[in-house]
Amino acid sequence: MNRTDPRPRVVIVGAGFGGLTLARRLRKAPVELLLIDRHNYHTFQPLLYQVATAGLEPEEIAHAVRGIFQRQHNFHFLLGTVTGVDLAARRVRLADGTAIGYDYLVLAAGASTNYFGTEGAETHAFPLKSLPDAVALRCHIIRQFEAADRDPALIDAGGLTFVVVGGGPTGVETAGALVELFELVFSKDYPHLPVEKARVVLVEATDHLLGGFHPDSQAHARRTLERRGVEVRTGDPVVRVTAEAVHLRSGDVIPTRTLIWAAGVRASPLADRLGLEQTGGGRLVVEPDLSVPGHPEVFVLGDLAGSRDEDGNLHPQLAPVALQGARHVARQIRRRLAGVPGEPFRYRDKGIMATIGRNAAVAELGFGLRTRGFLAWVMWLFLHLVMLIGFRNRLNVLVNWAWNYLTYDRSARLILDLPVSREAVARHDAAPGPDLLTGKTVSETDLSARRV
Repeated sequence: MNRTDPRPRVVIVGAGFGGLTLARRLRKAPVELLLIDRHNYHTFQPLLYQVATAGLEPEEIAHAVRGIFQRQHNFHFLLGTVTGVDLAARRVRLADGTAIGYDYLVLAAGASTNYFGTEGAETHAFPLKSLPDAVALRCHIIRQFEAADRDPALIDAGGLTFVVVGGGPTGVETAGALVELFELVFSKDYPHLPVEKARVVLVEATDHLLGGFHPDSQAHARRTLERRGVEVRTGDPVVRVTAEAVHLRSGDVIPTRTLIWAAGVRASPLADRLGLEQTGGGRLVVEPDLSVPGHPEVFVLGDLAGSRDEDGNLHPQLAPVALQGARHVARQIRRRLAGVPGEPFRYRDKGIMATIGRNAAVAELGFGLRTRGFLAWVMWLFLHLVMLIGFRNRLNVLVNWAWNYLTYDRSARLILDLPVSREAVARHDAAPGPDLLTGKTVSETDLSARRV
């Protein structure tokens, strides 16, 4: 890109929570902002599971990046995929061969699914990290019920067994939403199908759910899920995955055509291509002020950053860390411009929460308050509604949540014929029954109406 703006250029890679917050914080700074992302929209990832379980439509949790910054005059957006960075020349390389110069670079490319080397998982599991992932999973789930309605014998072969791997918030929330979808909606959609035979199995490698929560919250989440029909298996990790079954370390085999992988994340693959020092989960090692060692003009945010707390522990890969980190980096760039030394990043843990399903959640606030049940559920709803970008999105989500709550129904139950690659078809055509394609193969053009 040719430069005509004399102001220092700040290039931001990634339109997630961190990237957007940073761009907003620098709206009045004497800089030229350029945000690069391979999608033209921002995704509100905490609600992806609701798209996957027919609670929300994709466009309700997505927002076009250009629409967010229409009135910010120092902002530019570039649709592209960053493949590398020439740190010496201060240039970002894109997949199409374009090179973008920068004065300051902020890497906020987020995270990708971590399969932990599990045999067959990347090929056969459904990740839940993007809108295409969520829509592909939703379509697959509905197709499983359509197939079983035609041939109930598929139930015994695992056609209506849904295995969720990972007992963190995403896994717990997905498992809870699935049993609600089956009991409240599909039992009416498929009156001639024994929907009560559908199984949701939540598998967690450790001996507890919701790592990082208080043991009382962990126990409450497990009791609630089991009371609602989820089969919870802890301390028995997945060791192998095929198109027809999940194999556990204990030797147990769960026949299934649907494995949802929510077991963890690692830094974006971009981190592996930069030639920089990495730490746990592939994250980039950073200085206390979130800059890259030896390159004070380069900062790293959110899931990509290997930032640590006062005890030397890596910060959790959560949205609040990215948001606070973005505000911190905005201050550091202003300090750099003013010739003032940087200052260390201090993350303030304001609490964590997870919903288990209708009227049920656990919440732990930063000042030691723990709550659960209906109050925690309302708190969860309010927080996520406030964090959504765009008034229209907030209104649509609120209306949908109210409709779902009052009518015990979900309207987002369309099966979309999404374009997929031939390689994806070949990879899954050995499995009997409906399509088993992962969301990673979905064309980026299939969801022009995007969410969050």
